[in-house]
Amino acid sequence: MNRLLFSILGLIMTLSSCNTTEKKDEAKKPTVLVLLGAPGSGKGTQAKPLAEKYGLPHISTGDLFRAHLKNNTELGMKAKSYIQKGHLVPDELVFDILFERTDKADCKNGYILDGFPRTLGQAQKLKEKLFSKVHFIVFNFDIPDEVVIQRLAARLTCKACGAIFNKNFNPPKVETICDKCGGELYTRNDDKEEVILERLKVYYNETKPVEEFFKNEDMLINIDATLPQSELLKSIESHID
Repeated sequence: MNRLLFSILGLIMTLSSCNTTEKKDEAKKPTVLVLLGAPGSGKGTQAKPLAEKYGLPHISTGDLFRAHLKNNTELGMKAKSYIQKGHLVPDELVFDILFERTDKADCKNGYILDGFPRTLGQAQKLKEKLFSKVHFIVFNFDIPDEVVIQRLAARLTCKACGAIFNKNFNPPKVETICDKCGGELYTRNDDKEEVILERLKVYYNETKPVEEFFKNEDMLINIDATLPQSELLKSIESHID
């Protein structure tokens, strides 16, 4: 009886030790926050304060490609027709520029992926490349389509610094001028209503399966993206801290 008791106690101690080791190993890994959701759900808005609080670079593949577009690089020209029509950029273009960015020194402790992965194939490749190397926390921004359309159709973007305003709930002091840098504000081609509808169609056809993928990996955290910005931020932080 005593021998059996000691065996059971030994097994419990071994399992406890393994769990402690696993937690320590997980804590040492870079943290990658993945923000999923429809266009206009607030991923980019929330990514900025999260980046500041946790010291993680905010990486948006859309912003990366727009930088290439602005500089007229070969990669940017290839991506131009896809972005302006609201279509997804092919994976072979996306991963080259993404991994080039995440290999930089400022990403050594982790980073925030804004709206990526966008397809099931991208999610599977991300798992293959990174799941054993980083600690993922995946948020899904849940929001009705009608709210998305209202938000994006009223959005204004600064040509100079990229700051985003909204005519309805975050208007600039002067409609055509950026409050932050004085740059010109404009409506992006992909924020025009006909393109928004196309973007939503692409989202449901291509990106929705990504949510199911992370759900099956027991990694998906659903949050209400219709909450006021400050409440939404607190909701996200409660799952990180």
